[in-house]
Amino acid sequence: MNNANKQDERIAKMTFASVYPHYITKVEKKGRTKKELHQIIEWLTGFDEKKLQEFIKENVTFETFFKNAKLNHNAQLITGAICGYRVEEIENPLTQQVRYLDKLVDELAKGRKMEKILRTA
Repeated sequence: MNNANKQDERIAKMTFASVYPHYITKVEKKGRTKKELHQIIEWLTGFDEKKLQEFIKENVTFETFFKNAKLNHNAQLITGAICGYRVEEIENPLTQQVRYLDKLVDELAKGRKMEKILRTA
């Protein structure tokens, strides 16, 4: 198995609950809010705060998380590098979706305007 497959497998098995606190810490350290974080997660996945809390409580994997998501039709507008990879070039759909979320969190933490993050402007 090559490294890309191992990474894809590792990402699929990772739980949303294990990464979520890191998202909060990252954005709050940069002066952004949990509410803004939830706004970008909801934009990407369709999940409201109640559903996020269910997923956290159930300790769902990213595979299950994104299997249940209704990905925003503008998600393919998310481009750029994250973790050394260009999100638009990632071949594994699940890994790409997780990296979309990572990219949005990164943009929020870097102070990008919300309308730019949500690809409305």
